[in-house]
Amino acid sequence: MLHTSRYAIHPSQYKTFTTSQLRENFLIETIFVKDEISLVYTHYDRLIVGGANPVSKPVTLETIDSLKAEFFLQRREIGIINVGGKGTITVDGTSYTLENKEALYIGRGAKNVVFNPDQATRPLYYFNSAPAHTTYPTRKVALDQAETVEIGSLETSNQRTIRKLLVNSVLETCQVQMGLTELKTGSVWNTMPPHTHDRRMEAYFYFNIPENQTVCHFMGEPQETRHIWMQNHQAVISPPWSIHSGAGTSNYAFIWGMAGENLDYSDMDGVKPTELR
Repeated sequence: MLHTSRYAIHPSQYKTFTTSQLRENFLIETIFVKDEISLVYTHYDRLIVGGANPVSKPVTLETIDSLKAEFFLQRREIGIINVGGKGTITVDGTSYTLENKEALYIGRGAKNVVFNPDQATRPLYYFNSAPAHTTYPTRKVALDQAETVEIGSLETSNQRTIRKLLVNSVLETCQVQMGLTELKTGSVWNTMPPHTHDRRMEAYFYFNIPENQTVCHFMGEPQETRHIWMQNHQAVISPPWSIHSGAGTSNYAFIWGMAGENLDYSDMDGVKPTELR
């Protein structure tokens, strides 16, 4: 288990950061490590961002010292989305098979979570975990069970498909809300027009970025924005006071995950593109 911590940053401090300081505090460069679980414990709503990459052996989700818990999900829930080939996750002896882009929610109290390898398909498991006040059932969500929305247009370079996988309109969770967005060919902008939501934080995980292409992620208060250049299979932490938007040199996909005060997906404070600075 490879893990680090990220502390919360005040917006007045963020304004003084250099490029390297922005990347050090908000960018998660390495998500997938061969035969390991890699995670970052953030102090934004105590969300944990991580990934499991079992190649030659199963890897088990074990507790870390920061949790002061007997097992990882003693007081937590977790949402997992497979961004690789077909794979299997075992939860307390029950196996769940996830195809590419399918999701698994595991409720508080599950003691033994194992990410299994498959040499033929090479699954990659991305996850978000947050504190949980009660227990909801473990459940797989396939793509045809997601709440799917087509939004944007080619004229504004933001035509995209949003798949709400682990959200309250699909299943009950305590805090974790997750889904994925796929940009259509010819579109590059995500979450444009942008928004903030001071009641919850968010994390973006970018994937399906073609080789030799990149995404520029925009963050910060609407009147004080900054950018971080990102590569395939990297994540970025978005504080509650920050916009979270991006533009790529090609179309791509990303997973959004949230935790905090409100479970209403549409709870956001919109920002007009012309108001950005």
